[in-house]
Amino acid sequence: MNSAAPALTPTTRALAWCLHLLVIGLLALAVGRAVTGERPHAGWITAVSVLCGLTYAAGPVLPGVRRSRRAAALWLAAVGACWLVLLASTPDAVWVAFPLYFLQLHLLSRRAALAAVTVTAAAAIAGFAAHQHSFSPAMAIGPALGAAVAVAVVWGYQALYRESEHRRRLIEELTATRADLATAQHAAGVLAERDRLAREIHDTLAQGLSSIQLLLRAAERALPQAPQNAARYVDQARQAAVDNLAEARRFVAALTPPTLEGTTLADALERLCTTTSARHRLTARFHLTGDPAPLTTAHEVALLRIGQSALANTVRHAEAATADVTLSYLGDHVALDIVDDGHGFDPTLLPAPDPETGGFGLAAMRARVQALGGTLTIESAPGRGTALAAQLPLTPPADTEPEAHP
Repeated sequence: MNSAAPALTPTTRALAWCLHLLVIGLLALAVGRAVTGERPHAGWITAVSVLCGLTYAAGPVLPGVRRSRRAAALWLAAVGACWLVLLASTPDAVWVAFPLYFLQLHLLSRRAALAAVTVTAAAAIAGFAAHQHSFSPAMAIGPALGAAVAVAVVWGYQALYRESEHRRRLIEELTATRADLATAQHAAGVLAERDRLAREIHDTLAQGLSSIQLLLRAAERALPQAPQNAARYVDQARQAAVDNLAEARRFVAALTPPTLEGTTLADALERLCTTTSARHRLTARFHLTGDPAPLTTAHEVALLRIGQSALANTVRHAEAATADVTLSYLGDHVALDIVDDGHGFDPTLLPAPDPETGGFGLAAMRARVQALGGTLTIESAPGRGTALAAQLPLTPPADTEPEAHP
C-alpha cells in the first residue's frame, strides 16, 4: 500500500466517501449551471464533466492507485487533464480544484503533493481570470485559501495518524513485554516452588526415612543377641514411619507442619529432642533463653526444619554422645543454636550435593535463613564437635514471602 496513504479505517472510509460525493456534486453543479444557464457549449461541458467523472471513478476501483505512487500520479494526471479541459470550458470548474488538493496531498509524496497543489491553485486562478477577462487579488483568495486549508488539514491528519501508529506500536510492545514478563515470573515462581519443595522434602521425609533406616539397621544388629532391643528399635521405626506419613499427608495438603499444630516452637523443639534421644544413641537437650516473642509461621517452620535437619546430621554423621539445642529470643532477633560433641568436620571441605549420597542439608538451611533475611553460621573442626547457629530478624524483609503455605 502507498506509504503516503494511511490504512483505511471506518473514519477514513467515511472521509473518502465524502470526497467522492464532493467531486460528483461539483461536477453536477457545473453541468447544471451550464444547462440551466443556457451557456454556449453546454453539451461539450456535459461531455467533459462525464469524462472527468468516469476518470475519477476509475481511481478507487483500480487497486494499483493506492499501492503505487507512480500509478496514483498517472491517475491524478488524467483527472487533472480532464479538469483543465473542463476549466477551459466553464468557470464553474474552479470549485473542483478543492477536492483535487486533497487527492494530491493524500496520494503523492509531500514534496510532489505540494508542487501539484501549487500548480492546481495557479491553474484555477488563471482559468477563472481568463473567463472573467480580468484579474484581481480577490480572484486568487479563494483557490489559494482552499489550497492552504487542504494542506493544513491533510498534513495535520497525517501527523495525528503517525502519532496514533506510534502509540499503537508502543501498546503492542508493552503487551508483548507484559506477556514475556508474566512468562518469566511464572518460570521464576516454578523454580522458587521447586526449591521450596526440595527443602521441605529434605527436612521432613528424607530425614524421617534416614531415621527409619538407622533404626532398622540397629534392630538388625540387635536381633540375634537382644530380641527385645530389636523389637524396641522396630517399634520406634514404625512410629517414625507414622510421623513421616502424617508429614507427607499434611505436606501434600499444604498445611502447617503437624509438629507445630496446637503448640509453640519451643515445645516442638523440645519434643524433637526427646524423640531423637529415644530413637538414637544421642542425648539431645533443649534450652530456652530470653522472653518468648510471637513469631510468624515462616520463622517457626524455618527454625523447626533447621533443628530437624541439624539433629539428623548429628545422628548420621557426627557420632556424638550429646547435642544441645538452644532457642534464644534476643530482642529483635531469634536464634537457634545446635552444638554437639561429635568428631566434627572441616566446613571448607564439604562434598557437593549428590542425589545418591545427599549433602543438601546445609544448603537447604542456608537458603531458608537467607529467604527470611537471617544468617547461618557453622563452626566445626575435626575432633572438636560442631556448632551451628541460625539467627533470624523478628521482622522479615518486605520482599520475602513465607514459604510455609504455598
